[in-house]
Amino acid sequence: MPINIHHFERCKQQGKPIVALTAWEFSSAQVLDQCGVDLLLVGDSLAMVALGYTSTLPITLDEILHHAKAVRRAVTQAFLVVDLPFLSYQESPQQAMHSAGRALKEAEAQAVKLEGGHTEIVQTVRYLVQMGVPVMGHIGLTPQSVNQVGGYRKQGTDAESQSRLLNEAKALEEAGAFSIVLEHMPPELAQQISRTLAIPTIGIGAGPHCDGQVLVTHDLLGLSEWRPPFARAYANLRETMTDAVKRFSDDVRERRFPG
Repeated sequence: MPINIHHFERCKQQGKPIVALTAWEFSSAQVLDQCGVDLLLVGDSLAMVALGYTSTLPITLDEILHHAKAVRRAVTQAFLVVDLPFLSYQESPQQAMHSAGRALKEAEAQAVKLEGGHTEIVQTVRYLVQMGVPVMGHIGLTPQSVNQVGGYRKQGTDAESQSRLLNEAKALEEAGAFSIVLEHMPPELAQQISRTLAIPTIGIGAGPHCDGQVLVTHDLLGLSEWRPPFARAYANLRETMTDAVKRFSDDVRERRFPG
């Protein structure tokens, strides 16, 4: 049976870890779905790993939705969440609703994800939820704010920022978010947030105490030329691809292929 939003609440209550990965195109999304991944995120990280941008900032809503529609065609079981990219939700709750509505209508997403936990974002989350849009929050390192925070640095490393992040998590839960991504923060802080909230937390570089874990699939497969220090590669497909392409090229040039 396809996963719905209530699955994540049950996982939290039962202490069952949630498995989440990013998806960006049909074939790989089909594999992830068939492997039983709980949640697939069409994240704006595809700006860097699939489209070659140097950050997540340039990607547009149209580009995200192009990939999300391909992923949707592959998915039959996993819960599909689509990132709202930079400048597709910050102007107003109404702009966010328009962008989220496109994700739900055009890509048949089941939820959207927004970055940040300050007052304006919390108000936007509340508005979207009231309008019937499931929302996943995202605090800690928020890549869309990379220029403001001065790089991809760990967040919540002092008492003041830890208190702020805890309060942001509480506010997002109160606004109706069904889950929150905790990115690149001390494990002790992520544990405190996870214990405080009734909704599940999904960690990425936030230690082992979150209610689930997410990775960028390119990093997991070893396809990325560079990956963050908290990511783990479970394969080295970049090396495998390089070897295969070189052997094919040699066979063609030496007239061993076809043959």
